[in-house]
Parts: sequence; structure tokens; C-alpha cells
Amino acid sequence: MKRISVNVAIIGAGSAGMTAYRAALAHTDSVMVIESGPYGTTCARVGCMPSKLLIAAADAAHAVRQAGLFGIRVPSHEVDGAAVMRRVREERDRFVGFVVDAVQGWPEKHRLRGAARFTGPHTLLVGDDTEVQARRIVIATGSSPVVPHGWRESLGERLIVNDDVFAWQDLPRSVAVAGAGVVGLELSLALARLGVRVRLLGRNGRVGPLTDPEVIAAARAIFCAEMAFSAESEQVRPSLEGEQVRIDFSEGGVARSELYDCLLVAAGRRANLHGLDLKNAGLGLDEFGIPKADRHTAQIGASHIFMAGDAGSDTPLLHEAADEGYIAGDNAGRFPEVRAKPRRAPLTIVFTDPQIAIAGASHRTLLEEEVDFEIGAASFEDQGRSRVMAQNHGLIRVYGDAGNGCFLGAEMIGPAAEHIGHLLSWAVQQRQTVRQMLDSPFYHPTVEEGLRTALRQLDHRLRLRPRAPAPEGCMDCTPGA
Repeated sequence: MKRISVNVAIIGAGSAGMTAYRAALAHTDSVMVIESGPYGTTCARVGCMPSKLLIAAADAAHAVRQAGLFGIRVPSHEVDGAAVMRRVREERDRFVGFVVDAVQGWPEKHRLRGAARFTGPHTLLVGDDTEVQARRIVIATGSSPVVPHGWRESLGERLIVNDDVFAWQDLPRSVAVAGAGVVGLELSLALARLGVRVRLLGRNGRVGPLTDPEVIAAARAIFCAEMAFSAESEQVRPSLEGEQVRIDFSEGGVARSELYDCLLVAAGRRANLHGLDLKNAGLGLDEFGIPKADRHTAQIGASHIFMAGDAGSDTPLLHEAADEGYIAGDNAGRFPEVRAKPRRAPLTIVFTDPQIAIAGASHRTLLEEEVDFEIGAASFEDQGRSRVMAQNHGLIRVYGDAGNGCFLGAEMIGPAAEHIGHLLSWAVQQRQTVRQMLDSPFYHPTVEEGLRTALRQLDHRLRLRPRAPAPEGCMDCTPGA
């Protein structure tokens, strides 16, 4: 048995683990990163980047089909599926290469390959022959797609997850997608625009991360007009029928049965904690055997163990994983001193077309936390710049504190949502009032003028309510922060 002793052991070399490594190095050179799989983050290999490459191809195909609206005649609308997927793979491999090169550039003594599991609070067994004694440990093991029980056994290779999509050599003729979350929405719309016959199966009427009923309704109408979207499907039962997947489901009380080349399961992700033997780590675990880390310190209880990224976050986003990795690595490096770090204002973006954004507190968060708030709204149907670009679809709803006029958050589907979402999250983090936002410049003609319309309505409603002085507090006094 080989034995290694380090100050900080980090389990996982993804986005959170890599950031934790750099943060811990600021305090000690005795750091080891343990990884059981291939180097290259979820974002670069099977997440953010390859999905955006596929979406970019879909956007190009859609722009060609829409060119006639502007008097532009394009003779061919043909999509070369093999060429599309070749570019996706080649560019994906380029992004992954940057990550792999970065990790392999670390000193060899800082890297260890193999699956780690706890044999004691300070002891990890890596593989079958290496024991790591670590004074502090960071868990950054990421997450994996969830597949409903029995589906993989019954469908075999006809069942795929998003990881498999980016290995395709060509586009399929048809795909059923189970799950209308972020991944399901993005991939379904991209494939549909690339000529693939798609059926998106959602549950309970949800559309991605949206929680505002009005914005959800607008999003459903938009997506249903472009692809087969069953937002309230029930009793979904997949089975093999020859070389295809048969999907039996009901919608609105009507039973349906359809055939597809494959079933893409996008029903969420689960933290990769099951193989760690956490029962041996001396931690407090919930009824599911999961530890809880403090959002501002990444520390699990009062222990020497920290957790970051998808392994312990309810917001599985790259920038959140990087922030948590920094907090975990920094505190693991300086332990037993532990510092609480402020977190950024919440921001979620879905790269559909039109895009979806949630900035600051969501509608659901405000209701759950019983915040007294007002709402302003604006449609993009007749918004000037949106109509010029023939992208005049969507709705934005903005929320303000009824007591002090502070801007709390927004949900939207519409053009330029990725950019508007950033502006709004910055306003939340800076604790701006709605009046201060309206006093900022809005250029003409821009999509942001639609945001101004919503803010004006919100400001009017807030002025009808008694107001207390705006607080000077940090973003942490914002609901949901």
C-alpha cells in the first residue's frame, strides 16, 4: 500500500476542483487533486461549450430560413448533419484540450488518478493501492445525468443522455426528449431547427427554470409554435419497437404513441457522491446520505471537509461552481481559519431562441419568502428593435420591493436575454432602486428599451405604495441570495 500525506486533498478536477486547487495553493504547496475520469470539465466536454456549438449551427439554419422575411432569397436550406457534428466535435475537443493542458501542466506530485473513497475522516483510499492522509479535504466530484429506473435496461443504446449527443457522427432523423429543463429545452430546439423531428416531453407545465406563471405561459406558446412540446405529459412509457423507441404518453387526458430513433433523457442531474463512502467521513448526513455545506464558507458543519460545485450546489452553473471552488479551496488552505465570502447575485440563462433569463430573486423565491413586492411587465411583440430584427417574441416581468423601491429580480423570455440578464443581475448586486435604474441611459433603438417599459410600470406601481428608506446592505439581503 502506497501512503501519501498532504495538507489539502481535492476530489475532482472539474471546474470547482480546478479553482479550489488554485485557491488552496495560495496557502500551501501540499495539495493533491484526485480524479477518476478523464480530465476536461463537464462544461468543456459535454456541457456549456458543445451545446452552444450545436445551438450556433441551429441559429445559422434558422437565420437562413428566416432570410425571406428581409427580402433575401437563399436557394438551399439543406443541413449537412455530418458537417454540423464534425464542427461540434472538433471545436469541443479544442476547448477540452485547453483544460487538459492546464491540468497536465500542474506538478506531477499534485495529481493522482483513481476513484477515491473515505476510510476515515482524514483518510482516502484511491484505487486499491494508495492511501491519502489529508488534513483537509474538498469534495468537488460534480454530477451525472439522472435516468429513470428501468429505462436504460429496456432501451439499451437507444437511450442517450446529453453527454452522448456530442459524440454523434451525424444527426438522427428523430429524437424524443424527456425533460423540459435547461438541457432539454436547449437541445430540443437546436435539433428541431436542424431538421430533426423532435418531441419534447415536460412535466407539470414547467418550462426550463422559469417560475413566473405569466412568463411560463409566454414561453410555452413560443416553443409550442416551433416544435412538438408536451409540457404536461403524463405516464411516459418508453419501449423498443424494432429499431426504434416507442413513446407512450398521455397529454390532456388523451393517450398518444409515437416512434423515434432514440430517447434523449434530460431529467436532471445527481451529485456524484454515491461512491465516496461518506459514512466513514464523520459528517452529519441527511436522510439521503448527503452532507450540507455552508453556502458562504463551503464548510460541512464544523469539520475540515468542504464541498463545492455540482456535488453540493442547488445551482449547477459554471460560474457558481468556480465561486464555490474558490471559497472551498481558500478555506481548506487556511483552515482552521474559515472565512465567509459574499456570493454573487443569482443569474440563470437558457440559450434557446428567444433566450430565457432569471436575474436576482425569482418569482417563486419572492412568494416563498413572503416578500411584499410589485411587478412591472413588458411584451416584446411590438417592441421597436425586436420587431426590426423579426425577433419580436417574449415577455419580461420585473420585481421591486414595495417597502423601499429596491429592484429584486426579473424573469424573462425574449431577444438579448443573456445581455439584459447581466444588466439586471448587476443592478441586484449593487442594490439599486428601480428609480436609479430608470435614471440610467437607455439608447434608441435597442431591445433594452423593452426593459425600460417594464421598469416604468414597476416604478409607477411602487410609487403608489408607502416607502421606507432603501437599505445600504449587501446583496445578501436580497431574497434568494
